[in-house]
Amino acid sequence: MIKRVGNTVIQDVHRATCHCGGVELALSLPNGIDKPRRCDCSICRRKGAIVASVKLDGIRIVKGEALLKLYQFNTQTAKHYFCSECGIYTHHQRRSDPTEYGFNVGCLEGVNPFDLGDVVTNDGVNHPADKPG
Repeated sequence: MIKRVGNTVIQDVHRATCHCGGVELALSLPNGIDKPRRCDCSICRRKGAIVASVKLDGIRIVKGEALLKLYQFNTQTAKHYFCSECGIYTHHQRRSDPTEYGFNVGCLEGVNPFDLGDVVTNDGVNHPADKPG
């Protein structure tokens, strides 16, 4: 099945790569790029990526697993992965929903994230998991 998001065509299973091509992911995207967003938390502000989500079983590492490095901070809940060769963030296991991966839309082959139009920004500075009580 093929879906259209803005001017971008998305297939159910899509290939995503880091910049150097050392890491390749296969993503199951039956609904296309679902709810693309930015976040203003400390790491997302710095990486500037547009992300969308997929269930944990919706990402398969095709190649380059040994190149992936893990970065965790603060509560050590979210798991951010990036290529150790080119430094590109590819995906992360989400803190707000650990049953999902957030993935870097810019890593999807044939997708220009600037074609998505307006993208919402989530308030990651005031994360719901940080509320007292």
